[in-house]
Amino acid sequence: GGSVKTGKMPEGEKTRQCKQEEEQQQKEEEQEGLIEFYSSYQELFQFFCSNTTIHGAIRLVCSKKNKMKTAFWSVLFFLTFGLMYWQFGILYREYFSYPVNLNLNLNSDRLTFPAVTLCTLNPYRYSAIRKKLDELDQITHQTLLDLYDYNMSLSRSDWSTLSTRKRSSRSLLHHVQRHPLRRQKRDNLVNLPENSPSVDKNDWKIGFVLCSENNKDCFHQAYSSGVDAVREWYSFHYINILAQMPDAKALDESDFENFIYACRFNEATCDKANYTHFHHPLYGNCYTFNDNSSSLWTSSLPGINNGLSLVVRTEQNDFIPLLSTVTGARVMVHDQNEPAFMDDGGFNVRPGIETSISMRKMTTVRLGGSYSDCTEDGSDVPVQNLYSSRYTEQVCIRSCFQLNMVERCGCAYYFYPLTAGAEYCDYTKHIAWGYCYYKLLAEFKADVLGCFHKCRKPCKMTEYQLSAGYSRWPSAVSEDWVFYMLSQQNKYNITSKRNGVAKVNIFFEEWNYKTNGESPAFTVVTLLSQLGNQWSLWFGSSVLSVMELAELILDFIAITFILAVRWFRSRQQLSPSGPSPNSHDNTASQDEVPGLSAPHRFTVEAVVTTLPTYNSLEPRGPSRDSEVGHE
Repeated sequence: GGSVKTGKMPEGEKTRQCKQEEEQQQKEEEQEGLIEFYSSYQELFQFFCSNTTIHGAIRLVCSKKNKMKTAFWSVLFFLTFGLMYWQFGILYREYFSYPVNLNLNLNSDRLTFPAVTLCTLNPYRYSAIRKKLDELDQITHQTLLDLYDYNMSLSRSDWSTLSTRKRSSRSLLHHVQRHPLRRQKRDNLVNLPENSPSVDKNDWKIGFVLCSENNKDCFHQAYSSGVDAVREWYSFHYINILAQMPDAKALDESDFENFIYACRFNEATCDKANYTHFHHPLYGNCYTFNDNSSSLWTSSLPGINNGLSLVVRTEQNDFIPLLSTVTGARVMVHDQNEPAFMDDGGFNVRPGIETSISMRKMTTVRLGGSYSDCTEDGSDVPVQNLYSSRYTEQVCIRSCFQLNMVERCGCAYYFYPLTAGAEYCDYTKHIAWGYCYYKLLAEFKADVLGCFHKCRKPCKMTEYQLSAGYSRWPSAVSEDWVFYMLSQQNKYNITSKRNGVAKVNIFFEEWNYKTNGESPAFTVVTLLSQLGNQWSLWFGSSVLSVMELAELILDFIAITFILAVRWFRSRQQLSPSGPSPNSHDNTASQDEVPGLSAPHRFTVEAVVTTLPTYNSLEPRGPSRDSEVGHE
């Protein structure tokens, strides 16, 4: 009895102890809640739909007793999801197409005057090649006489040397006979007799024959115009003559004052420091003004008085009539450190006319990288730059053709720069280069060589939009004193006054210049903004709603992993291989040993067992005390 009294505790203290143990149990349950997880997919889905901020998800749970509504909202919910991600796909496709916005800026500043190249349109008979040119003229004279019954007039010097140069002309005649000028029928280009009376002259095409080195393959380079055919045929042989001269590219220039009578920029006189000279096979002597990067001209004001003004000679003496069929001069405006491709961007100046050319500068800046297929400096273009200038698309295209020419034909085309270790084509050394060249030219124009794909546009380029006006110069009432002053100044007697001179004015039309730039039309910020707009449109949600959806996906993956682990363990427990009999006996014997100390074990369990609830506390209290006292 005394032992029972000592086992009792006061009622208030007992209640306080029960509360403490309940609070401790709640804390343990909360701690266990931090690591507990959903037991099934259904529990996860119900929790998500009941607590998410995505609109419409709650209807999938609250209307589960009405299967029709549940089906309707399920279809609507997933259809909305599909439409939203369809819009997402459109946005991503637009983003990865890298669109650009075109920005037009109008700038006002002092303008750097461009480079201006002027050519005489008069390929002269230089002393170094005069002999061979006279021989070529004689052969051409006989060819035109045979084909067209046209007796071309030659100069007296040509006729006087005709008989003394028969031996020297045999080598040239041999090569000309290998590439003869012929007439052929228009339909099937079959050779006909020279004096066939059944065919009218209009039924013929004229051209020249080019054959391979072994003469197994030939083709007829035909032209519908006899003028074009004769000029092209003559140019072909003329190029071969130039290529035979090792220093033909450095022929002595004509006297500058004999071609340009007056030069003035911004009311100041030009001198030799303001131009550079080069020789063009077809356009003769060419002069490039304002190409010196150390002292470039600048225009502070627009207008004809603030530009370049030239008075040039256009009368042709000692010219090559079969090579140059026009009179006047050829002018081209281009940027500094760019070669002057007179065939592409130049235009002719008429004799006896004052040509006023107004310019507008326009700069284009493109975005590189993924936004456009442009190049910054041409270093990433797989074509070697053969020109001593900066990269342009035309420089790349011509370099590409020349590299293919050297590779395929074994020599370089005379109009383009030489590659390392190569020499210019000459049919005294390269017999079939003409055949190879015209075959390669056809492939080049059809882009079989791939030059137009390899050569990309530069990311920054400057262009000049030109517009020209013409007027008669000098006028009828002033031409007498103008020509007199020019003849006195330049000591040159002009035989044809009207066709003897021309005037050229080149100036900026306005002080402003345009810059066309590009900027990304779809940036990352724009993409996120558009995605957010679509998400808000279809679900009325925010970024946190997206995080809830991401959490749902992660929880789904975690549940799948847990269920897979449980399934794997259950498969191992159900496997037929069990423990051995000896191990079973040992386990049984070990279970019997702790049974001897069973009372002590019961006492410990009674002490640590969680107390019952308040309602069942009184009935179980005495029995507990009696048991403790009995012990």
